[in-house]
Amino acid sequence: MNPDWDQWSTYLPIVVAAALVLLRPLWPLSRHAVTLAHEAGHAIAAVATGRRLTGIRLHSDTSGLTLSRGKPRGPGMVLTAAAGYLAPSLLGLGGAALVAGGWLRILLWGTVGLMVVMLPFIRNLFGLLVLVVSGAAFGVVAYFGSASLQLQFGYVAIWLLLIGNLRTVVEAAGTRSGHSDLDQLRNLTHLPRWLWVVLLAGVCVGTGVLAWRAQYLV
Repeated sequence: MNPDWDQWSTYLPIVVAAALVLLRPLWPLSRHAVTLAHEAGHAIAAVATGRRLTGIRLHSDTSGLTLSRGKPRGPGMVLTAAAGYLAPSLLGLGGAALVAGGWLRILLWGTVGLMVVMLPFIRNLFGLLVLVVSGAAFGVVAYFGSASLQLQFGYVAIWLLLIGNLRTVVEAAGTRSGHSDLDQLRNLTHLPRWLWVVLLAGVCVGTGVLAWRAQYLV
């Protein structure tokens, strides 16, 4: 384990992240970070499957929208639709693996780089604000922060994505708008909505367990 980490309570990042997710006054603010990762997942999957990314919007009510052009059905569209709820968990797990491997600064600067790449695709002012504030926070910590602060910040961000994504899946399961990612996945695959909830929640829990092992068992 990183020597700097021994100076802190090993459970502090999870406690802080859990508070950001579970406390009612904090969640509406911290959820913007999860939404940002969610929409980044849609965008990355769209580009990776040959779709044309046309725009990303982040709204003040913590919702988001990523638009792309391409075939309306098929594996590429399914992956693009599913990637929103997969991305925060996979990014959190990837971040935990980077920190465990001693690549904390790559995690911090890589996150800044991802936000810079997303910048030209933002289509609303609030989305731009979320992206700039988030990128600036990572950049300031990466450039000015001590090793201990960087480690704490990195792990809080990781666990915010991991725990927060599970909450968004649970919340989505109880929402029947007819236009959610879960509804889109049901229509694209003809698999029941509840099965997608179980699969996505399983990914959230599984990546959380792996991230825990990466953080505490190395």
